[in-house]
Amino acid sequence: METRLDNPPPAGILIHGPAAAARGLQDRLDALGMAAQARATALPDNAGTIFRLNAAAVDALAPDLDTIWLCKKLALDPSGNGDDLEREILISLLLAPQGFAYRNYAELASAVRVRKNIVAAARKTTLAFDTSDAAERPGDCWTYSRECGFTVRPGKSLIEALQKATQPEVSGKLHAFSCYRATEYVILLGMAEELATCNPALLASLQRQWEALAIKSGRFHETFLVEYGSMDEPVPPHYYVPGDRVWFRNPDDFSSDVTGYEGSWVFYLGGGLFSNFWQRNQPYTLTGKCLEIYHWRHGVYRDSAGELCMDEAVVAARVAASMNDPGDTATILRRMMRWREPHGVYADGGCIDTSREYPRSICPGAPALVLPDA
Repeated sequence: METRLDNPPPAGILIHGPAAAARGLQDRLDALGMAAQARATALPDNAGTIFRLNAAAVDALAPDLDTIWLCKKLALDPSGNGDDLEREILISLLLAPQGFAYRNYAELASAVRVRKNIVAAARKTTLAFDTSDAAERPGDCWTYSRECGFTVRPGKSLIEALQKATQPEVSGKLHAFSCYRATEYVILLGMAEELATCNPALLASLQRQWEALAIKSGRFHETFLVEYGSMDEPVPPHYYVPGDRVWFRNPDDFSSDVTGYEGSWVFYLGGGLFSNFWQRNQPYTLTGKCLEIYHWRHGVYRDSAGELCMDEAVVAARVAASMNDPGDTATILRRMMRWREPHGVYADGGCIDTSREYPRSICPGAPALVLPDA
């Protein structure tokens, strides 16, 4: 959901308008058995209602706004139970340190469904590992030109094309492209699946857009995503909401020069796990991701042409050794769990980004997405 307010929203969830507008959230919290954990505060002049986790629940479930252990503490199964995934999303939003604002409950409900779609798609996404310039898409759905990038063939469903590109059980094949581009496809798929029921007109616009010109990289971020947190106001290092796109930076100057190892783009899946596009059945824990990125520095070598490359077998062996040595793991985590440094700086920072990203609102009545060629 995009927040365009004169003042930043308070921590937690803000539903704009009179109290009746927030009734849907209260009813949903009741239905999920979460009402006792949340408290609602009406703002003056019918400006809105703020929902937050109550103090006792914060202390018990997420001290220091650590959401990694929510599912374990509440015995939730976000991978096998859709309501449990929704519970984790809502609790995390109720804990939000910088706040999430919605124009009404329908907008919040749509945003939660998009997050659930993203998590489901990220769990199914598997790529062929290739850090070269090689890139491919299923030829029956996609075509390529230098000017337009990979575009969907006319008459082919955008949703099906995205599924075939990222999910081998749909296409029957692994396709090679970067983890960054894969995150764009997963986000777009999660949004498109929601649009199919809540806003078919906008889905048709996205279909036309991707038949004409792919939106990617910086333009994708500007068009579809909201970033929360900053270098000045960082998100707590253990605070994640299922469906967030997350960047882990490689803080090692030398190994970050290996193509594809500047860092790692993933999604938070809930339950303390992050997506693994190369081995989807082995999602990362926060500790595992930190150890992997730390040990990239030990896997660097030069090939016969003098190009920097990464020996993944060396990295895997180093990670396994660290996992079996609690002291070594603790030492590495003390370094890696620091916030990252600014672009171009490699000194004392870690791999934790100061911000997270999530999709803008797409339900009817939300500000229109600005598409360049729809």
